[in-house]
Amino acid sequence: MPKLLLLARDSDDYRRLLEAAQLPNLEFTADPSQSDIVLGEPKLIRDSLPLLPNLRWAQSIYAGVEPLVEAGQRRDYALTNARGVFGELMSEYVFGYLLFHEKKILERMDAQRSRQWQRTEPGALRGKTIGLLGVGSIGAHLAGTAKHFRMTVKGYTRESEASPDVDQYYHGPQLLAFVKELDYLICVLPGTEDTNRIVDSGVLEALPAHAVFVNVGRGNAVDEPALVRALNERRLAAAVLDVFDQEPLPQDHPFWTTPNLYMTFHTSAISYPEDLTRLFAENYHLYINGRTLKGLVDFERGY
Repeated sequence: MPKLLLLARDSDDYRRLLEAAQLPNLEFTADPSQSDIVLGEPKLIRDSLPLLPNLRWAQSIYAGVEPLVEAGQRRDYALTNARGVFGELMSEYVFGYLLFHEKKILERMDAQRSRQWQRTEPGALRGKTIGLLGVGSIGAHLAGTAKHFRMTVKGYTRESEASPDVDQYYHGPQLLAFVKELDYLICVLPGTEDTNRIVDSGVLEALPAHAVFVNVGRGNAVDEPALVRALNERRLAAAVLDVFDQEPLPQDHPFWTTPNLYMTFHTSAISYPEDLTRLFAENYHLYINGRTLKGLVDFERGY
């Protein structure tokens, strides 16, 4: 009979929801040595791996699973991430900031505080070009939302061209060609060796000066000093960062005082137990029937 160990800060909520789901034959255990299934946070799962001799499947409640795919970690079990869960939340976040920029919300607030009747013409997303650096499940959802606003969508991927909402795909050495005519560059890449500093000075210089950069992927993708220089020198209109190379961000980091930089402290898409238990329940039925799990992670690729 499958035995589930919960390793999350809100384990009580997960247990309550999973008990209500009445998954067949599933038992809960607090003993790692008895567990063959784990649901939880990647760091907590990683720290418990030496205590999990019977582990067959681990379901991460996050999309990123970097602690579990580091060199030297165990790879003798099936690892699934929360792929497919965060597309809606990410779209709300990303397009909230795109509309914030186009509609000049900050300028309107400043004008109100200074009691100035300013009727600066707002922009529109219609007709603008958005570039998705990474077109996995989240990128594909963003592409669909962009089409709702009648935007042109470009995508840079390793190899996949699965999203029908992307108007043009780019791969490999085409990175600078991909960014050179964008109004918005959205990074949704996972944290791997291949994505380290992919948004470097060359990419930032190739972007138009009116472009806005948004990172909701992982902080390792950005050359942070290069981004600070681009914003200070007004070679980039603005940047919105939800993720950082070091979290929490150190108090002396230049990002705190960089102009036109907006930070949201890794809150763009929260892992809600209601969403993750639905995914776990779907995967559990696949698991007990010997079928391929959703969101299966390739340990070599890291996602």
